[in-house]
This record gives sequence, structure tokens and C-alpha cells, in this order.
Amino acid sequence: MELALTEARRAADSGEIPVGAVLLGPDGEVIAAGHNTREAALDPTGHAEILALRAAAIARQDRILSDCTLVVTLEPCVMCAGAILAARVGRVVFGAWDEKAGAAGSVYDLLRDGRLPHPVPEVVAGVRAGECAALLERFFAERR
Repeated sequence: MELALTEARRAADSGEIPVGAVLLGPDGEVIAAGHNTREAALDPTGHAEILALRAAAIARQDRILSDCTLVVTLEPCVMCAGAILAARVGRVVFGAWDEKAGAAGSVYDLLRDGRLPHPVPEVVAGVRAGECAALLERFFAERR
């Protein structure tokens, strides 16, 4: 989670919502990392998770990431949950809950919805949640 927090801080430093993600291989090595770039790239899909998944698929030359763990500072949204499922990510670890748009247990629970035609990843929630949430709260407080 420390590496994901570092990515989130990079996002905040560039004026983006501070969300960071890291994709780890089966032996824990970092395959890819990303942070939000929606504003700079003028890309509504520029979420940390999407960017990390894209980079990992290119690095591994494989779109299936079933033996990988995605670590992200904020609960994935619906778009990111869909991408996680499409990539067949085996485990998702996240920090802060997203009570407005979360799709891993707060508002929706797409990642664990067995009705979808994808393998269900293991989900570990609330890792360093206070620290992840504080980064977001500080970011938005500064903009008010």
C-alpha cells in the first residue's frame, strides 16, 4: 500500500484526485503502477487502476492478470471494477471506502457478484484506510 500511496501523492502534486494503484505479480514484484491522470490527459478513463492494468498487460504481454494483486488507495468505481474483472485480477486490496461510487462493497459489489461471467477476485478492504482517506480529505478540503 505504501507504493500506491506514493502514486496517490504524485496525483495530488499534479492537481489530480489522489488515487494510486500498483499491480503486483505472484511473487510480489511490482509489474506496474499508476495514478489518476484524468485532468492532465483529458481522459475520463484516466483512473489509477485502469492505467496500472494497461501497463501491466503490456509489460506481461498478456491481458489476463489472474495471478496478480491490484493494490489501490480507494475502493474501485464501477468502471474500474469492470476492468478488474475483464483482466481476471486474482486479488484486489484497497484502502479507503468510496461511499459515493464504490463498486467493491460500499455502493455496489461488482467484484464479488457471482452472477457475472468472470472469476470473482479475493477482495481485501480497508488496508491503511485512515491514511488513504486522509489524503483524499486533505485534497478536497484545499479546493473548497
